[in-house]
Amino acid sequence: MEIRPARPEDRDAVVRIWRRAVEATHPFLTPADVDALEAEVRAIPLEILVARDPGPVGWIATYEDRIEALFVDPEVHGRGVGTALLATTSATHVDVNEQNPSGRAFYAARGFVPVGRSELDGEGRPFPLLHLRREVGPG
Repeated sequence: MEIRPARPEDRDAVVRIWRRAVEATHPFLTPADVDALEAEVRAIPLEILVARDPGPVGWIATYEDRIEALFVDPEVHGRGVGTALLATTSATHVDVNEQNPSGRAFYAARGFVPVGRSELDGEGRPFPLLHLRREVGPG
C-alpha cells in the first residue's frame, strides 16, 4: 500500500470513498443528509493523504493536533488501511459520531478515549459527537 498526498485527479475517488464509507457506517443519516454533506466533502482542500492499493482506498485529513476526517472504502475495512493512515499523524484528538459504533471501536482499539460529548455536530445538526483523545507516549 502506498500513502501519498492527494492530487487533483484523486478528488472523485476521495468523495466516492467518503460516500461509500458513510453509507456503510452511518445508518442514522438519511440519503438527503448524505447528499447535503457531500458538498462539504467536495470542498475539502486536497491537503490530505490518500492510501492507494493500487487505486485510492482511503484518506485522512488532519489539522494541527486533530484528525478532521478518516475514511476507508468498506470493501477494504479490516485490512489495515485506517491503521496505516492513522500512523501517518501524531494528531491526538478526533470527533466521532456517537451513532457510529464501528468508528468508535476503531478509535478505541487505537488508544483513543472519550473526553467529552456534544449533542450537535460541528454544523449544529442533531448528530451527537464524542470527543476523543489519545495519549502519545515518549519516543
